[in-house]
Amino acid sequence: MLDTAIIVVYFLIVFAIGAYHSLKERNTKDYFLAGGNVGWIAIGASLFATNISSEHFIGLAGSGASTGFAVGCYELSAGFCLFILGWLFVPHYLKSKVYTMPEFLERRFGANCRWYLTIISLLAYVFTKISVSLFAGGILIREVFGWDYMTTAIFLVIATGIYTIFGGLAAVIYTDLFQAVLLVGGAIVLTLLGLDKAGGFEGLRASLPPDFFHMIKPASDPAYPWIGTTFGTIILGIWYWCTDQVIVQKTLAAKGISDARKGTFFCAALKILPLFILVLPGLCAKAIWPNEVTGDNAYPLLVTRLLPPGLKGLMVAALLAALMSSLSSVFNSCSTLITMDIYKKLHPNASESKLVNIGRIATCVVVVLSIAWIPLIRGLNNEVYQYLQSVQAYVGAPITAVFLTGILWRGATATAAFTTLIVGGLLGAGRFGLDILHNAMKIDLGSLNQVVEFSFLNYSIIVFLLCVLMMIGISKFSLPKPLSEIADLTITPGGALIGKKSEMIFTLAVGGAILGIWIYFA
Repeated sequence: MLDTAIIVVYFLIVFAIGAYHSLKERNTKDYFLAGGNVGWIAIGASLFATNISSEHFIGLAGSGASTGFAVGCYELSAGFCLFILGWLFVPHYLKSKVYTMPEFLERRFGANCRWYLTIISLLAYVFTKISVSLFAGGILIREVFGWDYMTTAIFLVIATGIYTIFGGLAAVIYTDLFQAVLLVGGAIVLTLLGLDKAGGFEGLRASLPPDFFHMIKPASDPAYPWIGTTFGTIILGIWYWCTDQVIVQKTLAAKGISDARKGTFFCAALKILPLFILVLPGLCAKAIWPNEVTGDNAYPLLVTRLLPPGLKGLMVAALLAALMSSLSSVFNSCSTLITMDIYKKLHPNASESKLVNIGRIATCVVVVLSIAWIPLIRGLNNEVYQYLQSVQAYVGAPITAVFLTGILWRGATATAAFTTLIVGGLLGAGRFGLDILHNAMKIDLGSLNQVVEFSFLNYSIIVFLLCVLMMIGISKFSLPKPLSEIADLTITPGGALIGKKSEMIFTLAVGGAILGIWIYFA
Protein backbone atom coordinates (compact mmCIF):
# COMPACT_ATOMS: atom_id res chain seq x y z
CA MET A 1 0.00 0.00 0.00
CA LEU A 2 2.81 2.42 0.90
CA ASP A 3 4.64 1.66 -2.35
CA THR A 4 1.46 2.31 -4.36
CA ALA A 5 0.87 5.61 -2.54
CA ILE A 6 4.39 6.80 -3.34
CA ILE A 7 3.94 5.99 -7.04
CA VAL A 8 0.56 7.78 -7.12
CA VAL A 9 2.09 10.88 -5.51
CA TYR A 10 4.89 10.79 -8.07
CA PHE A 11 2.44 10.88 -10.97
CA LEU A 12 0.34 13.62 -9.35
CA ILE A 13 3.40 15.84 -8.98
CA VAL A 14 4.53 15.24 -12.57
CA PHE A 15 1.08 16.03 -13.99
CA ALA A 16 0.75 19.09 -11.76
CA ILE A 17 4.04 20.50 -13.09
CA GLY A 18 2.95 19.81 -16.67
CA ALA A 19 -0.49 21.38 -16.14
CA TYR A 20 1.01 24.50 -14.56
CA HIS A 21 3.31 25.16 -17.50
CA SER A 22 0.63 24.34 -20.08
CA LEU A 23 -1.25 27.43 -18.87
CA LYS A 24 1.72 29.70 -19.59
CA GLU A 25 2.42 28.84 -23.25
CA ARG A 26 1.92 31.74 -25.68
CA ASN A 27 4.22 31.44 -28.71
CA THR A 28 6.88 29.22 -30.25
CA LYS A 29 9.60 30.54 -27.97
CA ASP A 30 7.46 29.72 -24.92
CA TYR A 31 6.54 26.26 -26.22
CA PHE A 32 9.82 25.11 -27.76
CA LEU A 33 12.35 27.08 -25.68
CA ALA A 34 10.47 27.58 -22.38
CA GLY A 35 10.42 31.34 -23.03
CA GLY A 36 14.22 31.52 -22.82
CA ASN A 37 13.91 32.09 -19.09
CA VAL A 38 15.33 28.97 -17.38
CA GLY A 39 18.00 29.14 -14.66
CA TRP A 40 21.20 27.09 -14.54
CA ILE A 41 20.17 24.62 -11.82
CA ALA A 42 17.07 23.55 -13.75
CA ILE A 43 19.06 23.30 -16.99
CA GLY A 44 21.80 21.17 -15.42
CA ALA A 45 19.33 18.85 -13.70
CA SER A 46 17.27 18.53 -16.88
CA LEU A 47 20.35 17.66 -18.95
CA PHE A 48 21.25 14.98 -16.43
CA ALA A 49 17.74 13.52 -16.18
CA THR A 50 17.42 13.50 -19.98
CA ASN A 51 20.66 11.56 -20.28
CA ILE A 52 20.00 9.00 -17.52
CA SER A 53 17.33 6.58 -18.69
CA SER A 54 16.30 2.99 -18.08
CA GLU A 55 19.16 1.58 -20.14
CA HIS A 56 21.65 3.28 -17.80
CA PHE A 57 20.27 1.39 -14.79
CA ILE A 58 20.39 -1.85 -16.77
CA GLY A 59 23.52 -1.25 -18.85
CA LEU A 60 25.86 0.51 -16.42
CA ALA A 61 25.11 -1.85 -13.55
CA GLY A 62 25.35 -4.82 -15.92
CA SER A 63 28.72 -3.69 -17.28
CA GLY A 64 29.90 -3.02 -13.74
CA ALA A 65 28.99 -6.58 -12.78
CA SER A 66 30.74 -7.98 -15.86
CA THR A 67 33.91 -5.88 -16.18
CA GLY A 68 34.03 -3.41 -13.29
CA PHE A 69 34.58 0.34 -13.35
CA ALA A 70 35.85 0.56 -16.97
CA VAL A 71 32.43 1.53 -18.33
CA GLY A 72 32.60 4.62 -16.10
CA CYS A 73 34.90 6.23 -18.69
CA TYR A 74 31.78 7.18 -20.67
CA GLU A 75 30.32 9.01 -17.70
CA LEU A 76 33.49 10.87 -16.72
CA SER A 77 34.42 11.87 -20.28
CA ALA A 78 30.93 13.38 -20.57
CA GLY A 79 32.05 16.04 -18.11
CA PHE A 80 34.76 17.30 -20.47
CA CYS A 81 32.28 17.28 -23.37
CA LEU A 82 29.92 19.41 -21.29
CA PHE A 83 32.74 21.91 -20.71
CA ILE A 84 33.20 22.09 -24.48
CA LEU A 85 29.44 22.63 -24.88
CA GLY A 86 29.45 25.45 -22.33
CA TRP A 87 32.60 27.26 -23.41
CA LEU A 88 32.71 26.69 -27.17
CA PHE A 89 29.27 25.86 -28.55
CA VAL A 90 26.72 27.61 -26.31
CA PRO A 91 27.77 31.20 -27.12
CA HIS A 92 27.35 30.62 -30.86
CA TYR A 93 24.07 28.75 -30.45
CA LEU A 94 22.54 31.51 -28.36
CA LYS A 95 23.88 34.33 -30.54
CA SER A 96 22.39 32.70 -33.63
CA LYS A 97 18.94 32.56 -31.95
CA VAL A 98 18.17 29.17 -33.51
CA TYR A 99 15.59 26.66 -32.29
CA THR A 100 17.29 23.52 -33.60
CA MET A 101 20.69 22.10 -34.45
CA PRO A 102 19.72 21.50 -38.12
CA GLU A 103 18.74 25.18 -38.30
CA PHE A 104 22.18 26.15 -37.00
CA LEU A 105 23.81 23.87 -39.56
CA GLU A 106 21.80 25.55 -42.34
CA ARG A 107 22.85 28.99 -41.12
CA ARG A 108 26.48 27.85 -41.15
CA PHE A 109 26.55 25.68 -44.28
CA GLY A 110 23.27 25.46 -46.19
CA ALA A 111 19.89 23.77 -46.57
CA ASN A 112 21.24 20.34 -47.61
CA CYS A 113 22.99 19.92 -44.25
CA ARG A 114 19.82 20.95 -42.42
CA TRP A 115 17.71 18.34 -44.20
CA TYR A 116 20.32 15.63 -43.61
CA LEU A 117 20.59 16.26 -39.88
CA THR A 118 16.81 16.61 -39.44
CA ILE A 119 16.08 13.27 -41.10
CA ILE A 120 18.95 11.42 -39.39
CA SER A 121 17.94 12.82 -35.99
CA LEU A 122 14.26 11.91 -36.31
CA LEU A 123 15.06 8.37 -37.46
CA ALA A 124 17.58 7.91 -34.65
CA TYR A 125 15.17 9.22 -32.01
CA VAL A 126 12.19 7.07 -32.98
CA PHE A 127 14.05 3.85 -33.80
CA THR A 128 16.86 3.95 -31.23
CA LYS A 129 16.40 6.40 -28.35
CA ILE A 130 12.72 5.76 -27.74
CA SER A 131 13.08 2.06 -28.50
CA VAL A 132 16.08 1.52 -26.23
CA SER A 133 14.47 3.42 -23.35
CA LEU A 134 11.22 1.44 -23.58
CA PHE A 135 13.02 -1.87 -24.00
CA ALA A 136 15.32 -1.36 -21.02
CA GLY A 137 12.46 0.07 -18.98
CA GLY A 138 10.37 -2.98 -19.78
CA ILE A 139 13.15 -5.28 -18.55
CA LEU A 140 13.38 -3.43 -15.24
CA ILE A 141 9.64 -3.20 -14.66
CA ARG A 142 9.04 -6.85 -15.55
CA GLU A 143 11.98 -8.19 -13.51
CA VAL A 144 11.43 -6.02 -10.45
CA PHE A 145 7.65 -5.80 -10.18
CA GLY A 146 6.23 -8.40 -12.53
CA TRP A 147 4.07 -5.83 -14.30
CA ASP A 148 2.81 -6.60 -17.80
CA TYR A 149 5.32 -5.10 -20.22
CA MET A 150 2.88 -4.08 -22.96
CA THR A 151 0.35 -2.37 -20.69
CA THR A 152 3.00 -0.56 -18.67
CA ALA A 153 4.90 0.69 -21.74
CA ILE A 154 1.73 2.05 -23.37
CA PHE A 155 0.68 3.77 -20.15
CA LEU A 156 4.08 5.41 -19.67
CA VAL A 157 4.24 6.62 -23.28
CA ILE A 158 0.76 8.15 -23.04
CA ALA A 159 1.40 9.67 -19.60
CA THR A 160 4.68 11.21 -20.74
CA GLY A 161 3.11 12.39 -23.98
CA ILE A 162 0.29 14.21 -22.17
CA TYR A 163 2.42 16.62 -20.16
CA THR A 164 4.90 17.04 -23.03
CA ILE A 165 2.14 17.90 -25.52
CA PHE A 166 0.47 20.50 -23.35
CA GLY A 167 3.39 21.93 -21.40
CA GLY A 168 6.14 22.07 -24.03
CA LEU A 169 9.80 22.39 -23.10
CA ALA A 170 9.08 24.20 -19.82
CA ALA A 171 7.08 21.20 -18.58
CA VAL A 172 9.85 18.87 -19.73
CA ILE A 173 12.61 20.84 -17.96
CA TYR A 174 10.82 21.33 -14.64
CA THR A 175 9.54 17.75 -14.46
CA ASP A 176 13.13 16.74 -15.22
CA LEU A 177 14.30 18.82 -12.25
CA PHE A 178 11.94 16.94 -9.95
CA GLN A 179 12.75 13.59 -11.56
CA ALA A 180 16.52 14.16 -11.29
CA VAL A 181 16.21 14.56 -7.52
CA LEU A 182 14.10 11.42 -7.34
CA LEU A 183 16.30 9.15 -9.47
CA VAL A 184 19.51 10.29 -7.74
CA GLY A 185 17.91 9.85 -4.30
CA GLY A 186 16.61 6.38 -5.07
CA ALA A 187 19.90 5.26 -6.62
CA ILE A 188 21.92 6.53 -3.65
CA VAL A 189 19.73 4.61 -1.20
CA LEU A 190 20.13 1.38 -3.16
CA THR A 191 23.89 1.88 -3.52
CA LEU A 192 24.36 2.33 0.22
CA LEU A 193 22.32 -0.79 0.96
CA GLY A 194 24.27 -2.80 -1.64
CA LEU A 195 27.62 -1.57 -0.39
CA ASP A 196 26.68 -2.44 3.19
CA LYS A 197 25.59 -5.95 2.15
CA ALA A 198 28.88 -6.43 0.25
CA GLY A 199 30.94 -5.54 3.31
CA GLY A 200 31.86 -2.00 2.33
CA PHE A 201 34.40 -0.96 -0.27
CA GLU A 202 37.12 -3.12 1.27
CA GLY A 203 34.84 -6.15 1.20
CA LEU A 204 34.08 -5.37 -2.43
CA ARG A 205 37.77 -5.27 -3.31
CA ALA A 206 38.34 -8.59 -1.56
CA SER A 207 35.48 -10.28 -3.43
CA LEU A 208 36.23 -9.13 -6.98
CA PRO A 209 39.24 -9.30 -9.34
CA PRO A 210 41.67 -6.36 -9.04
CA ASP A 211 41.11 -5.23 -12.64
CA PHE A 212 37.45 -4.54 -11.81
CA PHE A 213 38.71 -1.37 -10.13
CA HIS A 214 40.80 -0.15 -13.09
CA MET A 215 39.16 2.24 -15.55
CA ILE A 216 42.09 2.38 -17.98
CA LYS A 217 42.53 -0.90 -19.89
CA PRO A 218 45.28 -2.02 -22.32
CA ALA A 219 45.07 -0.88 -25.95
CA SER A 220 44.35 -4.51 -26.89
CA ASP A 221 41.21 -4.73 -24.73
CA PRO A 222 38.29 -5.54 -27.10
CA ALA A 223 35.67 -3.51 -25.22
CA TYR A 224 37.57 -0.70 -23.46
CA PRO A 225 40.92 0.02 -25.19
CA TRP A 226 42.48 3.06 -23.50
CA ILE A 227 42.84 4.99 -26.75
CA GLY A 228 39.14 4.56 -27.48
CA THR A 229 37.98 5.24 -23.93
CA THR A 230 40.13 8.37 -23.76
CA PHE A 231 39.70 9.93 -27.22
CA GLY A 232 36.86 7.95 -28.80
CA THR A 233 34.47 8.74 -25.97
CA ILE A 234 35.28 12.45 -26.32
CA ILE A 235 34.51 12.41 -30.07
CA LEU A 236 31.20 10.61 -29.57
CA GLY A 237 30.51 12.70 -26.48
CA ILE A 238 30.89 15.97 -28.40
CA TRP A 239 28.31 14.72 -30.88
CA TYR A 240 25.89 13.68 -28.14
CA TRP A 241 26.38 16.55 -25.68
CA CYS A 242 27.21 19.41 -28.04
CA THR A 243 25.24 18.83 -31.27
CA ASP A 244 22.27 16.58 -30.42
CA GLN A 245 18.90 18.38 -30.38
CA VAL A 246 17.59 16.51 -27.33
CA ILE A 247 20.47 17.81 -25.21
CA VAL A 248 21.24 21.22 -26.70
CA GLN A 249 17.61 22.36 -26.73
CA LYS A 250 17.76 22.64 -22.93
CA THR A 251 20.64 25.15 -23.09
CA LEU A 252 18.77 27.21 -25.71
CA ALA A 253 16.10 27.80 -23.06
CA ALA A 254 18.56 29.53 -20.69
CA LYS A 255 18.20 33.14 -19.52
CA GLY A 256 21.56 33.90 -21.07
CA ILE A 257 25.01 32.55 -21.84
CA SER A 258 26.06 32.45 -18.18
CA ASP A 259 23.05 30.38 -17.09
CA ALA A 260 23.49 28.04 -20.05
CA ARG A 261 27.17 27.57 -19.22
CA LYS A 262 26.65 27.01 -15.52
CA GLY A 263 23.90 24.54 -16.37
CA THR A 264 26.35 22.50 -18.44
CA PHE A 265 28.95 22.66 -15.64
CA PHE A 266 26.35 21.55 -13.08
CA CYS A 267 25.45 18.59 -15.29
CA ALA A 268 29.18 17.77 -15.59
CA ALA A 269 29.31 17.58 -11.80
CA LEU A 270 26.22 15.36 -11.72
CA LYS A 271 27.76 13.04 -14.32
CA ILE A 272 30.29 11.96 -11.69
CA LEU A 273 27.45 10.28 -9.79
CA PRO A 274 26.64 7.37 -12.20
CA LEU A 275 30.06 5.82 -11.53
CA PHE A 276 29.06 5.43 -7.88
CA ILE A 277 25.25 5.05 -8.00
CA LEU A 278 24.85 2.95 -11.18
CA VAL A 279 28.17 1.20 -11.96
CA LEU A 280 29.14 0.52 -8.33
CA PRO A 281 25.83 -1.27 -7.57
CA GLY A 282 26.69 -3.70 -10.37
CA LEU A 283 29.94 -4.56 -8.60
CA CYS A 284 28.02 -4.96 -5.34
CA ALA A 285 25.55 -7.36 -6.95
CA LYS A 286 28.39 -9.42 -8.39
CA ALA A 287 30.08 -9.62 -5.00
CA ILE A 288 26.87 -10.53 -3.15
CA TRP A 289 25.49 -13.09 -5.65
CA PRO A 290 28.48 -14.14 -7.79
CA ASN A 291 26.76 -17.21 -9.23
CA GLU A 292 23.44 -15.53 -10.03
CA VAL A 293 24.43 -12.20 -11.58
CA THR A 294 24.71 -12.43 -15.36
CA GLY A 295 24.95 -8.72 -16.18
CA ASP A 296 21.56 -7.24 -17.08
CA ASN A 297 19.93 -8.75 -14.00
CA ALA A 298 22.32 -7.01 -11.55
CA TYR A 299 20.18 -3.96 -10.80
CA PRO A 300 16.84 -5.81 -10.65
CA LEU A 301 18.34 -8.28 -8.13
CA LEU A 302 19.42 -5.44 -5.86
CA VAL A 303 16.00 -3.82 -6.01
CA THR A 304 13.99 -6.99 -5.37
CA ARG A 305 16.21 -8.41 -2.61
CA LEU A 306 17.45 -5.41 -0.66
CA LEU A 307 14.66 -2.84 -0.59
CA PRO A 308 11.91 -2.95 2.07
CA PRO A 309 8.35 -1.67 1.44
CA GLY A 310 8.28 2.08 1.03
CA LEU A 311 11.81 2.23 -0.31
CA LYS A 312 10.75 -0.10 -3.09
CA GLY A 313 8.03 2.40 -4.02
CA LEU A 314 10.65 5.16 -4.04
CA MET A 315 12.80 3.06 -6.37
CA VAL A 316 9.85 2.41 -8.69
CA ALA A 317 9.29 6.15 -8.87
CA ALA A 318 13.00 6.69 -9.55
CA LEU A 319 12.99 4.14 -12.39
CA LEU A 320 9.84 5.69 -13.85
CA ALA A 321 11.45 9.12 -13.56
CA ALA A 322 14.52 7.94 -15.47
CA LEU A 323 12.37 6.54 -18.27
CA MET A 324 9.84 9.37 -18.49
CA SER A 325 12.40 12.19 -18.35
CA SER A 326 14.25 10.75 -21.35
CA LEU A 327 11.05 10.03 -23.28
CA SER A 328 9.64 13.52 -22.70
CA SER A 329 12.84 15.15 -23.96
CA VAL A 330 12.86 13.03 -27.11
CA PHE A 331 9.16 13.70 -27.73
CA ASN A 332 9.69 17.45 -27.36
CA SER A 333 12.77 17.46 -29.61
CA CYS A 334 11.00 15.45 -32.31
CA SER A 335 8.15 17.94 -32.13
CA THR A 336 10.58 20.86 -32.46
CA LEU A 337 12.39 19.32 -35.44
CA ILE A 338 9.16 18.47 -37.27
CA THR A 339 7.69 21.92 -36.64
CA MET A 340 10.68 24.23 -37.12
CA ASP A 341 12.81 22.25 -39.58
CA ILE A 342 10.10 20.73 -41.76
CA TYR A 343 6.72 22.48 -41.40
CA LYS A 344 8.01 26.04 -40.98
CA LYS A 345 10.58 25.46 -43.72
CA LEU A 346 7.75 24.52 -46.08
CA HIS A 347 5.32 27.15 -44.66
CA PRO A 348 7.49 30.15 -43.73
CA ASN A 349 4.50 32.45 -43.15
CA ALA A 350 2.74 30.21 -40.61
CA SER A 351 1.52 32.05 -37.50
CA GLU A 352 2.93 31.50 -34.02
CA SER A 353 -0.28 29.82 -32.80
CA LYS A 354 -0.29 27.57 -35.86
CA LEU A 355 3.29 26.47 -35.19
CA VAL A 356 2.53 25.69 -31.55
CA ASN A 357 -0.47 23.60 -32.60
CA ILE A 358 1.66 21.79 -35.20
CA GLY A 359 4.18 21.10 -32.42
CA ARG A 360 1.48 19.52 -30.28
CA ILE A 361 0.17 17.46 -33.20
CA ALA A 362 3.73 16.34 -34.01
CA THR A 363 4.19 15.14 -30.44
CA CYS A 364 0.93 13.17 -30.71
CA VAL A 365 2.21 11.54 -33.90
CA VAL A 366 5.49 10.54 -32.24
CA VAL A 367 3.56 9.13 -29.25
CA VAL A 368 1.39 7.05 -31.59
CA LEU A 369 4.47 5.81 -33.47
CA SER A 370 6.07 4.85 -30.17
CA ILE A 371 3.02 2.86 -29.13
CA ALA A 372 2.91 1.12 -32.53
CA TRP A 373 6.61 0.26 -32.14
CA ILE A 374 6.22 -1.32 -28.67
CA PRO A 375 5.19 -4.85 -29.84
CA LEU A 376 8.24 -5.00 -32.11
CA ILE A 377 10.49 -3.83 -29.28
CA ARG A 378 9.25 -6.62 -27.05
CA GLY A 379 10.03 -9.17 -29.76
CA LEU A 380 13.68 -8.21 -30.05
CA ASN A 381 16.53 -9.14 -27.72
CA ASN A 382 19.29 -7.46 -25.73
CA GLU A 383 21.96 -8.18 -28.34
CA VAL A 384 20.04 -6.46 -31.13
CA TYR A 385 19.50 -3.43 -28.95
CA GLN A 386 23.19 -3.12 -28.30
CA TYR A 387 23.57 -2.89 -32.07
CA LEU A 388 20.82 -0.28 -32.30
CA GLN A 389 22.60 1.86 -29.73
CA SER A 390 25.82 1.56 -31.73
CA VAL A 391 24.06 3.23 -34.69
CA GLN A 392 24.27 6.50 -32.79
CA ALA A 393 27.99 5.98 -32.25
CA TYR A 394 28.58 5.37 -35.96
CA VAL A 395 26.72 8.51 -37.14
CA GLY A 396 28.29 10.68 -34.44
CA ALA A 397 31.86 11.03 -35.77
CA PRO A 398 31.05 12.88 -39.05
CA ILE A 399 28.55 15.18 -37.32
CA THR A 400 31.16 16.03 -34.67
CA ALA A 401 33.71 16.77 -37.39
CA VAL A 402 31.34 19.08 -39.29
CA PHE A 403 30.19 21.05 -36.24
CA LEU A 404 33.68 21.42 -34.75
CA THR A 405 35.30 22.42 -38.03
CA GLY A 406 32.44 24.77 -38.83
CA ILE A 407 32.75 26.67 -35.55
CA LEU A 408 36.54 26.67 -35.29
CA TRP A 409 37.32 27.52 -38.94
CA ARG A 410 35.59 30.14 -41.05
CA GLY A 411 37.03 28.62 -44.22
CA ALA A 412 34.88 25.46 -43.95
CA THR A 413 32.43 25.30 -46.85
CA ALA A 414 28.93 23.97 -47.49
CA THR A 415 30.17 21.53 -50.14
CA ALA A 416 32.71 20.08 -47.73
CA ALA A 417 30.17 19.79 -44.91
CA PHE A 418 27.49 17.98 -46.92
CA THR A 419 30.02 15.64 -48.57
CA THR A 420 31.54 14.82 -45.17
CA LEU A 421 28.15 14.06 -43.64
CA ILE A 422 27.24 11.71 -46.49
CA VAL A 423 30.59 9.90 -46.74
CA GLY A 424 31.04 9.71 -42.96
CA GLY A 425 27.48 8.44 -42.58
CA LEU A 426 28.13 5.71 -45.16
CA LEU A 427 31.31 4.67 -43.33
CA GLY A 428 29.28 4.34 -40.14
CA ALA A 429 26.40 2.53 -41.86
CA GLY A 430 28.87 0.14 -43.49
CA ARG A 431 30.42 -0.78 -40.17
CA PHE A 432 26.98 -1.20 -38.61
CA GLY A 433 25.95 -3.53 -41.45
CA LEU A 434 29.06 -5.63 -40.94
CA ASP A 435 28.30 -5.82 -37.22
CA ILE A 436 24.83 -7.19 -37.93
CA LEU A 437 26.08 -9.75 -40.46
CA HIS A 438 28.95 -10.99 -38.30
CA ASN A 439 27.62 -10.71 -34.73
CA ALA A 440 23.86 -11.11 -35.10
CA MET A 441 23.63 -13.37 -38.16
CA LYS A 442 26.91 -15.22 -37.44
CA ILE A 443 28.17 -14.89 -41.04
CA ASP A 444 31.87 -15.35 -41.70
CA LEU A 445 33.03 -12.20 -43.52
CA GLY A 446 36.55 -13.41 -44.25
CA SER A 447 39.10 -10.61 -44.10
CA LEU A 448 36.32 -8.17 -43.07
CA ASN A 449 36.04 -9.99 -39.74
CA GLN A 450 38.99 -7.90 -38.58
CA VAL A 451 37.01 -4.71 -39.23
CA VAL A 452 34.13 -5.92 -37.07
CA GLU A 453 36.45 -7.08 -34.30
CA PHE A 454 38.19 -3.69 -34.27
CA SER A 455 36.83 -1.61 -31.33
CA PHE A 456 34.04 0.70 -32.47
CA LEU A 457 35.52 3.44 -30.27
CA ASN A 458 38.83 3.23 -32.13
CA TYR A 459 36.90 3.01 -35.40
CA SER A 460 35.09 6.25 -34.55
CA ILE A 461 38.45 8.00 -34.02
CA ILE A 462 39.60 6.98 -37.50
CA VAL A 463 36.30 8.07 -39.10
CA PHE A 464 36.47 11.40 -37.25
CA LEU A 465 40.02 12.11 -38.42
CA LEU A 466 39.11 11.19 -42.02
CA CYS A 467 36.09 13.50 -41.84
CA VAL A 468 38.17 16.42 -40.53
CA LEU A 469 40.69 15.90 -43.35
CA MET A 470 37.79 15.74 -45.81
CA MET A 471 36.37 19.00 -44.45
CA ILE A 472 39.72 20.74 -44.85
CA GLY A 473 40.61 19.24 -48.23
CA ILE A 474 37.26 19.87 -49.97
CA SER A 475 36.98 23.35 -48.44
CA LYS A 476 40.23 24.30 -50.16
CA PHE A 477 38.54 23.75 -53.53
CA SER A 478 35.14 25.31 -52.81
CA LEU A 479 33.87 28.74 -51.79
CA PRO A 480 32.99 29.52 -48.15
CA LYS A 481 30.07 31.71 -47.12
CA PRO A 482 30.73 35.46 -46.80
CA LEU A 483 32.08 36.38 -43.37
CA SER A 484 29.12 38.71 -42.78
CA GLU A 485 26.75 35.71 -42.84
CA ILE A 486 28.67 33.56 -40.35
CA ALA A 487 30.09 36.14 -37.92
CA ASP A 488 28.06 34.87 -34.94
CA LEU A 489 28.42 31.22 -35.94
CA THR A 490 32.19 30.88 -35.71
CA ILE A 491 35.04 31.82 -33.39
CA THR A 492 36.51 35.23 -34.12
CA PRO A 493 40.08 34.89 -35.48
CA GLY A 494 42.50 35.67 -32.67
CA GLY A 495 39.62 35.90 -30.19
CA ALA A 496 39.60 34.25 -26.78
CA LEU A 497 36.90 32.38 -24.92
CA ILE A 498 35.69 34.88 -22.36
CA GLY A 499 33.75 33.98 -19.23
CA LYS A 500 32.99 35.12 -15.72
CA LYS A 501 35.37 34.30 -12.89
CA SER A 502 32.69 32.13 -11.24
CA GLU A 503 32.34 30.11 -14.47
CA MET A 504 36.08 29.49 -14.60
CA ILE A 505 36.19 28.43 -10.93
CA PHE A 506 33.20 26.12 -11.51
CA THR A 507 34.99 24.52 -14.49
CA LEU A 508 38.27 24.03 -12.64
CA ALA A 509 36.58 22.55 -9.56
CA VAL A 510 34.46 20.02 -11.46
CA GLY A 511 37.23 19.23 -13.94
CA GLY A 512 39.70 18.65 -11.11
CA ALA A 513 37.28 16.28 -9.36
CA ILE A 514 36.76 14.27 -12.58
CA LEU A 515 40.49 14.00 -13.23
CA GLY A 516 41.14 13.00 -9.62
CA ILE A 517 38.63 10.15 -9.80
CA TRP A 518 39.92 9.00 -13.20
CA ILE A 519 43.51 8.93 -11.90
CA TYR A 520 42.51 7.17 -8.67
CA PHE A 521 40.87 4.32 -10.62
CA ALA A 522 43.54 4.24 -13.34
